[in-house]
Amino acid sequence: MPEQDQDCVIAGGGPAGMMAGLLLARAGLRVTVIEKHPDFLHDFRGDTIHPSTLQVIADLGWLEEFLALPHQKAPDLHAEIGGRQVTIADFRSLKTDCRYIAFMPQWNFLNFLAGKAAAMPGFTLRMGHSVTGLLRDGDKPGDKTCGLTWQSDSGTGEIRAPLVIGADGRHSVIRREAGFIVTDFGSPVDVVWLRLSRRAGDPAPAMSHAGPGQGLVLIDRGEYWQCGYVIRKGSYDDLQAAGLPAFRAALAALARLPAGRFDEITSWDQIHLLSIRMDRLTRWWAPGVLCIGDAAHAMSPVGGFGVNLAIQDAVATANILAAPCARGG
Repeated sequence: MPEQDQDCVIAGGGPAGMMAGLLLARAGLRVTVIEKHPDFLHDFRGDTIHPSTLQVIADLGWLEEFLALPHQKAPDLHAEIGGRQVTIADFRSLKTDCRYIAFMPQWNFLNFLAGKAAAMPGFTLRMGHSVTGLLRDGDKPGDKTCGLTWQSDSGTGEIRAPLVIGADGRHSVIRREAGFIVTDFGSPVDVVWLRLSRRAGDPAPAMSHAGPGQGLVLIDRGEYWQCGYVIRKGSYDDLQAAGLPAFRAALAALARLPAGRFDEITSWDQIHLLSIRMDRLTRWWAPGVLCIGDAAHAMSPVGGFGVNLAIQDAVATANILAAPCARGG
């Protein structure tokens, strides 16, 4: 079947897009997922796999295989607040197959979903393709969407489908081109991410916050810590102006690690700024087009909810729309 004739085309190969594409293809639809990056190897993306998402994978029959991938389990989460250790979450009483959070690099998660989707006859994944616009069955902005346009290093093209799903994140081309109205809730903070080597004798908790006034998150990656440092919104330039020694000292004041451990931070190139955005579309859909995940509701990174709500969006999308799409509706 030509790529230009699909039942559904999905913009964005993140958790929402990959899971939606997989489930719709599993239901027998012809689905193409368009992803702008050439691969999934992007650090500092959401990779907190909650029990709800693990249950979806278990229901699909893939849990044992999934958990064979490198990950760390956290049956509870602890915070250090004002010098006191506090348990902020305990998952061990949940009535699910997995009573813990799994910390897994998102590229492993997405590669796993892509591998499962590739086994579905109707599934196509196009990496290194950027969505550039929507196709409509008329010349007016409110006319029904009937596909999208793309560009890549090899040229440009279009894919026609009765359903276009925008899963292309908080800077979604689909939601912009569809003219969806966004309610912006604002954010008082941004987060800077970096890696720090993990050594024998380091503290055991998978996640640790410290305060007051500032916050630090430590995610155990086995060989290293993924560190997230909370800063005032828009203050990254000020942080850089103060210099790396001041930045290292600020981290050392919050972390339960020897101050000298932060000497390995020698360049701002080691640090990644995540500009926090929190918003929600007033309506997620228009004729022929639907937004899910961050394209519909950009989340705060606190608690790692974004990935998991994106998966729930994808499950709901497939449950509600697979049968009507199969009938040509």
